[in-house]
Amino acid sequence: MTKLSVNINKIAVIRNSRGGNMPDVLLAAENIERFGGEGITVHPRPDGRHIRYDDVRNLKPLVTTELNIEGNPIDSFTDLVLEVVPAQVTLVPDAHNAITSNAGWDTLTNKAFLTAKVQEFKAKGIRVSIFVDPVVEMVRGAWECGADRVELYTEAYAAGYEHDREAAIAPYVAAAEEAHRLGLGLNAGHDLNLDNLRYFVERIPYVDEVSIGHALISDALYYGLENTVQLYLRELKNTTVNE
Repeated sequence: MTKLSVNINKIAVIRNSRGGNMPDVLLAAENIERFGGEGITVHPRPDGRHIRYDDVRNLKPLVTTELNIEGNPIDSFTDLVLEVVPAQVTLVPDAHNAITSNAGWDTLTNKAFLTAKVQEFKAKGIRVSIFVDPVVEMVRGAWECGADRVELYTEAYAAGYEHDREAAIAPYVAAAEEAHRLGLGLNAGHDLNLDNLRYFVERIPYVDEVSIGHALISDALYYGLENTVQLYLRELKNTTVNE
């Protein structure tokens, strides 16, 4: 069964827009788990514009499911992850000024760097996922770096879903099949929502985890957080496997 990890960055954006502690990011994480969420994802960036490093530290003792920390493994991020020791770290090649993640790693060009980082995190018992585009060679490169999982960057799937969902999913199926063949765990994330999520996991039934933030927190403005978490869980659990 595919797990739902909720990215709470957007909750921190609202808090940071006014200062203070409203909404309470830590309480939101606790509630998401209470409502059925199976993981909490955070993506701290050096400028602290949403989730801050101290938020990550404070979340560690509160999260009872799985804490997933995403980010570019620069020195400060690496130090934070090694200090906090989450269940999973997801390596994402963000530029310092990126609004949001916009590409996966070139795991071939960056093989030496990624291999060293993977070894460093795994030595602390942290599961390592590498964020990649849906390209078979990039998946294989992540495996060669020693990663435990890959996370498929699903923006292109989401963008093409309404026009031609079969064409949109095709490269993801191929990349996922390669990951499955190599024994890599499989995550997915970016622009997945209530419209396109079910089809994705029906076509790729061995997805271990989806990380969803922007759409889920936006939907919560209309439906409420508890109901929204349940709606996403329903999409994941009421699937018909499409072989």
